[in-house]
Amino acid sequence: MAKPNYSYEKRQKELAKKAKKEEKLKRKLGKAATAVPQGGEAPAAPDAEKVPS
Repeated sequence: MAKPNYSYEKRQKELAKKAKKEEKLKRKLGKAATAVPQGGEAPAAPDAEKVPS
């Protein structure tokens, strides 16, 4: 009978854990970027600040 490769299983588990953590971080950053600031105002358009008068 073949011996189980525990190091392979551990590596796969670590990779899955890392991918899940990164996905969670992306979702968290996405929510923060789309959230309305505490001041109650919507964020100003970035193009409006760059237009010279």
